[in-house]
Amino acid sequence: MINNDWDEKLKIIWNSEGFKKFYHLIENEYKTKTIFPPEDYIFNALKLTPFKDVKVVIVGQDPYHGTGEAHGLSFSVQKGIKIPPSLQNIYKELYSDLGIPPYNEGDLTKWAKQGVLLLNAVLTVEKDKPASHRNLGWERLTDYIIKILNTKETPVVFILWGNFAKEKQKLITNPNHYIITSPHPSPFSANSGFFGSKPFSKTNNFLKEHNLEPINWDLSK
Repeated sequence: MINNDWDEKLKIIWNSEGFKKFYHLIENEYKTKTIFPPEDYIFNALKLTPFKDVKVVIVGQDPYHGTGEAHGLSFSVQKGIKIPPSLQNIYKELYSDLGIPPYNEGDLTKWAKQGVLLLNAVLTVEKDKPASHRNLGWERLTDYIIKILNTKETPVVFILWGNFAKEKQKLITNPNHYIITSPHPSPFSANSGFFGSKPFSKTNNFLKEHNLEPINWDLSK
């Protein structure tokens, strides 16, 4: 499915009859409706960030539901697409926190390749219907991914923005890891504590304290 070490970690899922039945349902959705992201990008987060490389996890809800936006990474949009409001606010906080100017593109692939797992809890969505694939079955897979990451001996930073992401906190019990929570970066809640939360510097300070390479959050370099 993924062609890296995630396949071994998730083989119990890939080989289960329940997942095969669920994935057949998803494949049928792609055949009969307009579904995002493109089918080849469903597992993009896992493909770009192997298990062994994961240092940071940023949990999103589900993919963007507009044409051409989603490409399998939470909060990220494909090159050339208008930057969504939540990501604009993430860039504003990045500038406030580390002085990194807002990037003119919304593609976060460079973060993913440094060990930032940009994981949506739900991996597909129907066009123009946000949360349309919630509770179909993706959550079982993504909760399992978080549980597997919880077993990792190397410290991991989990960034949980908003109540939906915070629900995943109960799955993170390993004291080696560091959890950062705040309100969601959407325009509806960013002023309630997301702005000023300094997640990027907190993440890098933690990584450096544990002798891990910090993330270069500057997408322009």
